[in-house]
Amino acid sequence: QVQLVESGGGLVQAGGSLRLSCAASRRTFSNYAMGWFRQAPGKEREFVAGISRSGGNTYYADSVKGRFTISRDNAKNTVYLQMNSLKLEDTAVYYCAARSDYGPTMRRYDYDYWGQGTQVTVSS
Repeated sequence: QVQLVESGGGLVQAGGSLRLSCAASRRTFSNYAMGWFRQAPGKEREFVAGISRSGGNTYYADSVKGRFTISRDNAKNTVYLQMNSLKLEDTAVYYCAARSDYGPTMRRYDYDYWGQGTQVTVSS
């Protein structure tokens, strides 16, 4: 079992920045590819960004490319999502997820463990 706990969400004005963190419970964190997903009210949960076990490969949804950066620190069992130039449409609950494989995917059903989510609200 892997427990994931997100933090760092909050209220921010459009154009601002936030940094989300996701701490994992297991020392074998480096065995898992990690992903960030988000879900807005009335919408499906969607892929935002993913990172391979080693951190050497990263992937982004087109909607966040150039604005968001995913990274990980395996020594701290933590994955991050730096979000810059935030837009109103980035408002959602953000979830981190772990997949027991080398690389991430965009499909939510490929992930084995999920955090409880953290709310990000972007205001005008």
